[in-house]
Amino acid sequence: METNNAPPVGGSGIVLRNLVKEFQSKGETITAVDDVSLEVPAGTFFTIVGPSGCGKTTLLRMLAGLETTTSGEISMGPGPRAAVRSSMVFQGDSIFPWMTVWDNAAYGLKMRKQPKELIRERVGHYLDKTGLAAFAQAYPYQLSGGMRQRVSIARAFANDPDVFLMDEPFSALDEQNKTILQDELLRVWEESRKTVVFITHSVDEAVTLGDKVMVMTARPGRVKKIIDVPFERPRRVIDLRRQAAYGELIYEIWDSLKDEVAGAAL
Repeated sequence: METNNAPPVGGSGIVLRNLVKEFQSKGETITAVDDVSLEVPAGTFFTIVGPSGCGKTTLLRMLAGLETTTSGEISMGPGPRAAVRSSMVFQGDSIFPWMTVWDNAAYGLKMRKQPKELIRERVGHYLDKTGLAAFAQAYPYQLSGGMRQRVSIARAFANDPDVFLMDEPFSALDEQNKTILQDELLRVWEESRKTVVFITHSVDEAVTLGDKVMVMTARPGRVKKIIDVPFERPRRVIDLRRQAAYGELIYEIWDSLKDEVAGAAL
């Protein structure tokens, strides 16, 4: 039986005000993200869907500090943005091929010069949570694609960030592995309830994981709609998809998205 007995909310909230990102290409100005304003409360699993090329990844990279803004403001948490730590999980393999699973998962903590005992405890915990404890000394070439993405997730959680940024981390996986990893991600996330911004092309995935789903317009990317996901937590992916209300919500979001997808294809 599902319950609402959630652990304490962690992480930092995110506020965007009139965010704009422009690129210069062959003497032209291309607007990727246009006048995006939104608030993501602390502890929210916030998913974003939109057509290809609408600026989803650009928005995420600005949140991570990997892209500068053209104009507008980004704030995270009550203090200065520099004090807020984020971890990003990328679409493809982003682990170091010359490092073991353990060393990959420990990388962020080692870069921050954390105590060895803390590294041992935290990395061990998240390798266990992601089913990788038996593969701690394996190298990425010895792992399947799904297992390599588990390493990326373990590394992100072990680093104990205030905000998780995830750019279609399961898009390259087959449907079976994707479903398994969605369940595992939810199970690991339930411990801390840190703020997550998760990019996906899949409306199913956005609803399965998210507390809120933002639909973006075709380029230039703007906020078209933000939809609350009403399903209680904790969730199991397959059980959720059996509910009639789940299918109705998928239809509602797709109905909002389909014209943007068609427009992006023109």
